Amino acid sequence: MESIEDIVVQPPHTVTWLVHIDRSMWVGGVRGLMLQALHPLAMRGVWQNSTFQEDPFGRLRRTADFVGRVTFGSPAEADEIGRRVRGIHRQLRIDDPDTGKVHRVDDPELLLWVHCAEVSSYLSVARRAGLGLSDRQADRYLAEQRRSATYVGLHAEDVPGSMAELEAYFASVHSRLRVTPEAASTVRFLLWPRLPAELRALTPGKPAYFPFGALCYYSLPDWARRMYGVLPEVPASTVTAGLRAFRLAMNAVPEHVHDHAFMPGTREMLSASRGRLGAAGYDVSRGLKGLTDPRRWPGRLADAA
Repeated sequence: MESIEDIVVQPPHTVTWLVHIDRSMWVGGVRGLMLQALHPLAMRGVWQNSTFQEDPFGRLRRTADFVGRVTFGSPAEADEIGRRVRGIHRQLRIDDPDTGKVHRVDDPELLLWVHCAEVSSYLSVARRAGLGLSDRQADRYLAEQRRSATYVGLHAEDVPGSMAELEAYFASVHSRLRVTPEAASTVRFLLWPRLPAELRALTPGKPAYFPFGALCYYSLPDWARRMYGVLPEVPASTVTAGLRAFRLAMNAVPEHVHDHAFMPGTREMLSASRGRLGAAGYDVSRGLKGLTDPRRWPGRLADAA
């Protein structure tokens, strides 16, 4: 009989499941992009090796696909996307105009920065938006995310596995961060993005996007907002209220409707995950999100929760 670890990489009893199934992840994802942009070399790697300027939503959806597969996917699916990502990164280089040097995209320092910016954003936004996680659970989330980091080529022991270790990491890298022209352009673009061709029909509603982009910006750490200085400051309580309202509204969207925001391949992976979990005795009548409730787990697991 298969164990739950053979069915999904991060089972429903993990803190990772609680955070990554939450719809606040959309804010966390964009916040992560804004935070990542403060590392000059990492930002230039994105700028020189992707179509981010033309299709920021594409990058966000590809990130969502990776995060989804190393969370809700099977171990085989996670291994496959890990090999694919590592293979792409292995071929890419970054020209640094400040030093004239050429760097590898898969430089462990850059991979670690991207990982930490992402997971700190997911966790910070989810907690502030109202997902009730204790400090102990926050530490567990970061420890669980060490496994995700291995899929991009990092060693688990080199990745912060607690809030204290994550804060120490940010303190150690802070002096290397700055707002390059590419970073400034990225933040402005994320506040007012150019819609990709397949979404041009939504152009009349584009002004409604700005409050979302601003919410992502205001959820950044104080020091990051001070570095950017793009928008005037607003009360922290207003930002928190906005995040809570966004989370409540998005979490109310039915899963089959919400999943259309993902790429077709991501939707297929999520559907397959629901099928495997249902076959293993989980009650998936309310989708993957419903499995945050232990009463929907198989009896022996629910009793142990």
